[in-house]
Amino acid sequence: MKRRMMHRQQHSVPGLNTAALPDLIFTVLFFFMLVTHMRDVELKVRYEVPQGTELEKLTHKSAVSFVYIGTPMGTRDTTMQLQLNDKIADVAQVQQYVEDERNHMSAEDQGRMTVSIKADCKAPLGIVADVKQALQQAGALKINYSATDSNQ
Repeated sequence: MKRRMMHRQQHSVPGLNTAALPDLIFTVLFFFMLVTHMRDVELKVRYEVPQGTELEKLTHKSAVSFVYIGTPMGTRDTTMQLQLNDKIADVAQVQQYVEDERNHMSAEDQGRMTVSIKADCKAPLGIVADVKQALQQAGALKINYSATDSNQ
């Protein structure tokens, strides 16, 4: 009997077609450009957010305006300062800030306007109370205090 030796034929794997790869990359890039929210306020004060136990997430973030209370960035100054948008301000300017923010919102968001106070945990209660009183005089009655969850 003759034995036949069978030789396997060598098969080559076809190359990967990368013609659609640029389309896929630009589609993913476009998606992330649409869903990413860029911070539009440059922080000029440093604050350490206090911890809380009864926390709720904000809804309708387009109707939220932020007031920052903390120490100035880049200095050793420990006096608490108030930041409204991109500028350092004082309590007397809060009413004008609320009015300007309200004018930039849609009619639907104006009714839901919420002011979120992001104050340093070491900020004296006097400045927070002054800001809160100025907000009430400006008609911004929905006030939120930012905090982190103490259970984490």
